[in-house]
Amino acid sequence: MTGRVIPLGRIAGIPIRLDSSWFLIFALVTWTLAAGYYPAEFKGWPAWEYWVMGAATAVMFFVSVLLHELSHSLVARRFGTSVRSITLFIFGGVSQLGGGTTSATREFLIAAAGPAASLLLAALFWVLESAAVGVAPALALLRYLAYINAMLGLFNLIPGFPLDGGRVFKAIVWGVTHDAHRALRVAGTVGRVIGYLFVLFGVWQMFGGNFVNGLWISFIGWFLENAAMSEMQGQAILEILTGHKVREAMRPDYTSVPADRTLQQLVDGHVLVHGQRSFLVERDGRVVGLLTLHGITRQPRPSWPTVRAEDVMIPRTKMRTTRRDADLRDVLEHMDRDGVNQLPVIENSHPLGMVSREDIIGFLRDHVVSHR
Repeated sequence: MTGRVIPLGRIAGIPIRLDSSWFLIFALVTWTLAAGYYPAEFKGWPAWEYWVMGAATAVMFFVSVLLHELSHSLVARRFGTSVRSITLFIFGGVSQLGGGTTSATREFLIAAAGPAASLLLAALFWVLESAAVGVAPALALLRYLAYINAMLGLFNLIPGFPLDGGRVFKAIVWGVTHDAHRALRVAGTVGRVIGYLFVLFGVWQMFGGNFVNGLWISFIGWFLENAAMSEMQGQAILEILTGHKVREAMRPDYTSVPADRTLQQLVDGHVLVHGQRSFLVERDGRVVGLLTLHGITRQPRPSWPTVRAEDVMIPRTKMRTTRRDADLRDVLEHMDRDGVNQLPVIENSHPLGMVSREDIIGFLRDHVVSHR
């Protein structure tokens, strides 16, 4: 995803967002429908009707993608897994779940929920299409939605990680071997192979004269291979971290600032001079919150001379912390789940240091070098 995200609202308490890359695929789908599908299937319409139907169908297609992702999210939440958000982007949608699943059965049901929803939608639109005979625009819309949802469901059942079918395959291997790590390696390897096959098929299509479709298929294959590799690398990192403690990666030094210090003073005296990105905020010798560079930059720059640290800090009651004997794997997973980049190390209300993603990366680098 590109990074810029637009919030749309919430469904069942789950934040729904649009990645900026979505607009590219929305325009492409609309153009394909308005210039290809509708003129070929229904001749004689005015040009504006092709474009209106193309845009309306594209919207309904992405509503279908959203329902696909909602199915994953609602089943995951039913099993106690937190759902941070659902984001629509150029390749469809992604549900951002907190933490991993705890059993092969749960993994299977969460992964299978999306394709099941798409195939049910395909059946529903097919039934509605049968009832819409004689109403050309409705018939065209329902026919396409039945087809595309069937394709979405079947494509996602391909047993290549990180597609839903790859996660189903991983769950099956996990259930048979009782080894989640081995299951991920097997599913990830299969996913990479499938990604390479997509790339080769796309190249073959391009040399055969179907350049646009071939390029798109190759692009999908490249995405699948990279996503599978990322999943495998992420798992390898977690395996290395298992058994290691926060004390091995944390920095015992930290910067504390008075609660009434202005943002301008912090930027001038700490960020620009020392490159510091996070601060413990204290009042009367007690830690009352955490302030990050991200929290500072979210404030309008003209307000920095007057806005104080305590005005924009994360208060102590909401601040995520850890301990020296906490497992580094758990800490990194908590950072991913909560969307934070650093955690204060606090015991018995006394700050002992900070641990950040950069600290963990540095620990990993040193650990790998020392074991060569």
